Amino acid sequence: MPTDPDTGYDPSLGRKFVFVTGGVMSGLGKGITAASTGRLLANAGFDVTAVKIDPYLNVDAGTMNPYEHGEVYVLKDGGEVDLDLGNYERFLGVDMTSDHNVTTGKTYQHVIENERAGEYLGKTVQIIPHVTDDIKRRIREAAEGTDVCIVEIGGTVGDIESMPFLEALRQFSHEEADEDVLFTHVTLVPYSKNGEQKTKPTQHSVKELRSIGLQPDILVGRCADRLDLEVKEKIALFCDVPTEAVFSNPDVEDVYHVPLMVEDEGLDEYVMSRLDIAEEALPKPERSTRWRDLVTRDRDEEIDVALVGKYALEDAYMSIHEALKHAGIHTETEVNVLWVDADEMAEEHEERLSEADGIVVPGGFGSRGTDGKIEAIRYARRNDVPFLGLCLGFQLAVVEHARNVLGLEDAHSAELDPETSDPVIDLLPEQYETEDMGGTMRLGAHETAIEPDTLAADIYEDDSCTERHRHRYEVNPEYIDRLESNHLRFSGRAENRMEILEREDHPFFFGTQYHPEFRSRPDRASPPFVAFVRKVLEETHEKTDETSADEEVTA
Repeated sequence: MPTDPDTGYDPSLGRKFVFVTGGVMSGLGKGITAASTGRLLANAGFDVTAVKIDPYLNVDAGTMNPYEHGEVYVLKDGGEVDLDLGNYERFLGVDMTSDHNVTTGKTYQHVIENERAGEYLGKTVQIIPHVTDDIKRRIREAAEGTDVCIVEIGGTVGDIESMPFLEALRQFSHEEADEDVLFTHVTLVPYSKNGEQKTKPTQHSVKELRSIGLQPDILVGRCADRLDLEVKEKIALFCDVPTEAVFSNPDVEDVYHVPLMVEDEGLDEYVMSRLDIAEEALPKPERSTRWRDLVTRDRDEEIDVALVGKYALEDAYMSIHEALKHAGIHTETEVNVLWVDADEMAEEHEERLSEADGIVVPGGFGSRGTDGKIEAIRYARRNDVPFLGLCLGFQLAVVEHARNVLGLEDAHSAELDPETSDPVIDLLPEQYETEDMGGTMRLGAHETAIEPDTLAADIYEDDSCTERHRHRYEVNPEYIDRLESNHLRFSGRAENRMEILEREDHPFFFGTQYHPEFRSRPDRASPPFVAFVRKVLEETHEKTDETSADEEVTA
């Protein structure tokens, strides 16, 4: 069969799977290792997708606090998923669906529903084969139409929650003749006090993996530095893999450099050889170098951006950090993110914000930190500091305008103050009858119409945009006429929903009800973030010029 012209999928290759497990401790970087492997295979001309397996009982990540697993990432179909799916989209340059995230809750829910419907013909429903069969089905369906599927299993080998998934992978590797399977295991290689790279944690982790019937084909050692050759040889000897199958994944300043590091060690060539697709790969001189060119681009400019939030955890705002980085790549600017705790800034916000060249107020839920965010928005408005408000940041910009410009002193969001006499932000009409919390917000990709001759039209260079949403409240239609005065304008709408706001009396004051950060990529930076960074650069240049002029006059 010929290659599919739309997807690039070549069915003659058979189905190829790379399963990525982790050992020793969580948070090692399995997701980045998996995404980097996929990026290199894509550079070689293959159509690659990914699946993230999360062993928790939640059906999806939507109801979890960011302190549990970092940000909740939203897919185009409205799936609320683990942040690793964001890494896959950014590294692979593809849009994924909720089918690419498999959870224990999702799997068990489906199996139990089938049992209630009599699908199992009176059999005793068990982990093996019913749960494991459902896991395998989900992986194969997500991989359909692609050359290679990277499957990351969350958690750590030995966790009781992961056992059904690991058993499913064991079965997987013995079932289909046209499927080639490769197991990659990521472990920690720590340093001892005397500076020696220690292999014992890796040995024990592989022993645990082998005890459940899985033999790794590739071992990736996470360490501060590259693994010494003697260390690789020792790991190979005790873990029963060739020395050339042991790779380093050292610490780097930027996660986007990880594909370059593992490429230098030959990980992509080894994977393609083991999957028997090396001959179908593009010759090295013809492989895409766009990724390397992007992430190693010089950054001649530098700016400081204040991120005003309430979660003192970078993973809670990962997509925003990455979108700022992408805008920096696009404009050749080093964007330094200054953390400002919205919950502790009531007294010191002006001093702390004055250190920044621009201000971003992100999304969130709950009342904690709200006052600090509103003060930051007020500071940005009054001092002509470039401002970008996202979701809750957009809503609080409406509240700040209503209070401090229009004089509606009690104005607030009904979510944060149900007793407010001026609910300028109120519950979406379709949410009044909603009882379940999970998966019931306005989610996923929706189109917004953009008014001509506005900042929004300049930013998107179009009369519409499609961005991803995650919210339960919106601008109250009863207040729109009053709000659109004193220089505030809603320049983007979806029927009667206000999606974009901007101020006509400000150098750059832009807010979105949606989350543009979720569609940002290193090679396709989000338009609002690019416009924001460009304006910050312009303002800093003007300040520098004014300072130089003042110094010349003084001299």
